[in-house]
Amino acid sequence: MELYTVSLPASLKASAGKLIQLLTDQTNIDLHMGSDEAQPAVVEMIAISEQDVQCQAIFPHFQLKTHGPATYKAAAAAIAEFVVSELEPGMLAAIIRKKYKNHNTSETAAIERYCHDLLHGKEWDGLGAKFHDADRLRRKNKVSAEVELFLEENTLLNINGFIRFRLEPYRKELAEVVEYALDEYVLDKQYQEFISLLKYFVFLQDTKQPMVHLLHKGGHDFMLYDDAFELLDPNPPADRIVAEMLETEMNIEDMVISSLIAVSPKHITIHTRQQDMQVIRTIETIFDQRVTVCVQCASCSSSLDELVQP
Repeated sequence: MELYTVSLPASLKASAGKLIQLLTDQTNIDLHMGSDEAQPAVVEMIAISEQDVQCQAIFPHFQLKTHGPATYKAAAAAIAEFVVSELEPGMLAAIIRKKYKNHNTSETAAIERYCHDLLHGKEWDGLGAKFHDADRLRRKNKVSAEVELFLEENTLLNINGFIRFRLEPYRKELAEVVEYALDEYVLDKQYQEFISLLKYFVFLQDTKQPMVHLLHKGGHDFMLYDDAFELLDPNPPADRIVAEMLETEMNIEDMVISSLIAVSPKHITIHTRQQDMQVIRTIETIFDQRVTVCVQCASCSSSLDELVQP
């Protein structure tokens, strides 16, 4: 007896095996949960074509009243996992191509990468895996709730049609992710262009100091010293053009870059215990080969350890 059939588009026929595995694993978990003894199989997943996967009841063990709700709930969870893992990237790409068809291929590919980072990657750094997992689970639950309702009344679920007509809230959320990713992409592009302009200005600028030491106390707190380790003015007068650029484009927390450009050193040694911070990588980008990063040396070991914030 057919309980339900899931029909995949031709482009996904190679993924039918993964769908069968997801359905089988989730059904086994949901139907046998809480049982320590081996239970006879009550359903089986069969590929009835390259694109169609069917769940069939095994009699006499299957009882619709007993096993039906758990079977549909398991199917909903497995199909939701399939949608999020297998179809979500393509759905995002389709939204991007439709919405930003005037962008070139490299730009749309970059926006796709930003979407991936928002959903799976660097945006979750420092927040912990549990936040990433919770966000993914929320999207899956949004899909599985619709699938379960559908399977309770229908035996044929066409994936393409279901996504198009029954998953509007989920598709709307992906469209919002694309909008946010585009904003991030544009801002990052503008910032990179600004950093390149600063780098060019530094290249043309005459040097005023042979050497400066930049002690990183932690976070965005820095102290600036000359080559004799004498404290320098943290806010030296800057070139008017550069000062205006920095005021309009950079955050106040990054104004250490303004101080470095103003003193125009031939060489910069950054003493830090947090060498991977973005502001330090930005200094390295702007001043290029003039920068040396020190994580422990005789000049800074005692003073920086005292200054550094926990």
